[in-house]
Amino acid sequence: MATAFRVLLLLLTFSDSFVSTLGHGIGINYGQIANNLPSPPHVVYLLKSLNMSRVKLYDANPNVLTAFANSNVEFIIGLGNEYLEKMTDPLPAQTWIQQHVQPYISQTKISCITVGNEILTGNDTQLMSNLLPAMQTIYASLANLGLSKEVYVTTAHSIGILGNSFPPSAGAFRQDLLEYIQRILDFHSQTGSPFLINAYPFFAYKDNPGQVSLEYVLFEPNPGMKDPGTNLKYDNMLYAQIDAVYMAIKAFGHTDIRVQVSETGWPSKGDPNEVGASADNARLYNTNLLNRIQQNQGTPAKPSVPVDIYVFALFNEDLKPGPSSERNYGLYYPNGTLVYDIGTALSSQGYLPLPLPHMDYSASKKNVLSFFNILLLPLAFLLCSL
Repeated sequence: MATAFRVLLLLLTFSDSFVSTLGHGIGINYGQIANNLPSPPHVVYLLKSLNMSRVKLYDANPNVLTAFANSNVEFIIGLGNEYLEKMTDPLPAQTWIQQHVQPYISQTKISCITVGNEILTGNDTQLMSNLLPAMQTIYASLANLGLSKEVYVTTAHSIGILGNSFPPSAGAFRQDLLEYIQRILDFHSQTGSPFLINAYPFFAYKDNPGQVSLEYVLFEPNPGMKDPGTNLKYDNMLYAQIDAVYMAIKAFGHTDIRVQVSETGWPSKGDPNEVGASADNARLYNTNLLNRIQQNQGTPAKPSVPVDIYVFALFNEDLKPGPSSERNYGLYYPNGTLVYDIGTALSSQGYLPLPLPHMDYSASKKNVLSFFNILLLPLAFLLCSL
């Protein structure tokens, strides 16, 4: 067993020496609300086969952070909503960092801590009040420990914080949230941290399929929409949403805050009333989006700023509550097989394994190594299971 494991590691190292790792622009959400997921060492090998170098967690799972030691994978780790009140106190905040960041950061790259998730679109006003103080206290604790230049602090918002999202030039935050958002924006400006947004065009289509063009939300060819305020043309909803957030931020006088999409994706399955949830649509959304990211595209209003996203999600998660779609956002089943054929366009850049029927033997060395990694992946899963 030990010998086989060393051989596998050598083969993967050989593969990695030829294929450049995934750069800025795309990461993956690694959710773990499931009882059938592969162990973290399995996931290390899976992400190696994808050349995936950026991962977002919703906690600070020590097993995951330990498994990814010396892997060159960059992590966003999360502080759950349930911790916010406690994290407004400097002592528990510093203790949390000493327990969940300091032991791992020398070997596992941790670049960001998200404090809470979609707090401002919830109904708990106490959580809303605690959000910024918790962010400030975590940042101060990082500074006390000499880590504030290495790890930035932010929080993830639902796109629902916008009161108006179209046209993008009229993007504006909800009036009832302004008292919270203004101070949060000041924090981002002062610390240089990004503003994170969870954006799902799927929801807009599901709620109003008669009015929202499926082609528009899936990045498929369509007439697009023109912003009358700027005359800029938008051929997809996600980029319009991103620019709407930029404009909402600008209304507060900030032009120095970067917007990052912390979640976006499309479910491969849903309940009967979840219009548009299908494997075909999920394949089109993710493939077309990743092709855009591969081109280092900006949005119409920010053409020189490449769009930065974290795809949701790596795996289907069978214990997530809510409608069926919530359990079917994964690119992979827990056994390591693709939920749907992601296509060949991205494999030359190392995003996802190249499906065998589409192998192009005349392609570059990167394509050859993607094929090589496919052969290794089942072996990795098998050996890790022994």
